[in-house]
Amino acid sequence: MDLITSAQRDELFNSFERDAFHLELRDDYGSPVENTPYARWQRGETDDHKWLGPWMTLMKRVTGECKTVRRVRVITEPHSPYVGWEHSLTKLNIEAGEDIRWLPRHQLPEGITFPVGGNDWWLYDDRLLAVGHFDAEGRVLGSQITEDPDSVAECIRLRDLLWAVAIPHTEYKP
Repeated sequence: MDLITSAQRDELFNSFERDAFHLELRDDYGSPVENTPYARWQRGETDDHKWLGPWMTLMKRVTGECKTVRRVRVITEPHSPYVGWEHSLTKLNIEAGEDIRWLPRHQLPEGITFPVGGNDWWLYDDRLLAVGHFDAEGRVLGSQITEDPDSVAECIRLRDLLWAVAIPHTEYKP
């Protein structure tokens, strides 16, 4: 399986035309760029969020071009410390133009099955998937790119279902 890096995946934001959607299914992620800020948060220290600068700049540019960037975060309650940290940062994503919703795992519609092996994924313009792969500790290994029509169709169906039932960030109170 060929995987692209997170930086290569982020390049896809330069070529999509209308909508990028991310389904997040993990309660913890291991990302080298987040390790230090997350550790600071756990110690109660302040963060200048400079490490988020490149992502925020990208999101402001993309959403400023009238493109949408949306996420549904399926999370366990009570939250893992990581999800608590992620929730505290989400206001920055919203300010940059993203639309983020939360869906507690116990509120998932009955009978849900997650496509593409139950991995996280980005769906671009209802045609291209970047399927995330992780190691046993939750560190990002990379993303697999596919345009398989059956996988794309299943992800579109699930996106629409979960988006309709997920709670907008401003309304979700952990």
